[in-house]
Amino acid sequence: MQICYNAPMNTYRFAIAPMMEWTDRHCRFFHRILTRRARLYTEMLTPAAVLRGDRARLLGFDAAEHPLAVQLGGSEPADLARAAAICADFGYDEINLNVGCPSERVQSGTFGACLMREPALVAECVAAMKVRVKIPVTVKCRLGVDEQEEDALFAFAERVVAAGADALFVHARKAWLKGLSPKENRTVPPLDYALVHALKRAYPATPIVLNGGLAAIAQMQAELAFVDGVMVGRAAYHNPALLMEVDPTLFGMPPPVESRCAAIEAFLPYVEARLREGAPLSATTRHIIGLFNGQPGARAFRRHLATEAVKPGAGVAVLREAVGLVQEASERAEVAA
Repeated sequence: MQICYNAPMNTYRFAIAPMMEWTDRHCRFFHRILTRRARLYTEMLTPAAVLRGDRARLLGFDAAEHPLAVQLGGSEPADLARAAAICADFGYDEINLNVGCPSERVQSGTFGACLMREPALVAECVAAMKVRVKIPVTVKCRLGVDEQEEDALFAFAERVVAAGADALFVHARKAWLKGLSPKENRTVPPLDYALVHALKRAYPATPIVLNGGLAAIAQMQAELAFVDGVMVGRAAYHNPALLMEVDPTLFGMPPPVESRCAAIEAFLPYVEARLREGAPLSATTRHIIGLFNGQPGARAFRRHLATEAVKPGAGVAVLREAVGLVQEASERAEVAA
């Protein structure tokens, strides 16, 4: 199936968050089957990886993924600028700077959420990248870190917007760098959507995108009355069928596929192509495990892929068998009803 995209490339109305070890190119291709309108993001990459690593492997993507942003994590303006230029040359539509990740590995590299304390440095990084690329440069941040007060977010925004940031993606929680694990930082600090709403009122000309705790389309639609866009992470990954509601509900466009089974049929040619390249079946199917969540046969679908797709030589027959288990369960449920 050929995928076409014709929405404005710079809309931030709905985005799928960058997630380490999850939003790889296989995941993004599958998500694009479910929504043509979402803005997609890569996993976070360091400038060192871009400058010295295997660029084809790290930065390669399918043209169907557009609009697609690359997320960089760093704090050295010159290196970020060089890496951004390379990413732009690869054809990405946006450079996003990570100022929100609270992991210890990120902190030790002096980037991520700890940079909320250094708005001048973040502004310098943004300005350096803006000089080198013509595509948007955006920033993903938190409300603040540790004991910072509410005004820290506005002081941060003032510096980075003045430096040329084209949009701010705000995870509506603080990050506690001491005392909470990265996993706990995703759920324990309380959400404060009202503060993000206030930020939008303070910066009417800058796109402000809300991230954190969004799990239902109706909730997202309600938040769009206060901000320019929403960014969804784990809810989209664990329940990818949610994405089938995005285009009709948030964009007034028909859904790209009519059913979960149709989505898998559309994904099969991509899976077969990756198998021919030598990728194991599990590299692609691990991203669709949750597709049938809440439906008859969902557990059998997950179990079959988890046990069979990892076996050497596994092919698309395994995926078709998993779908067959769902169809059988659905038929039994209809008869029982």
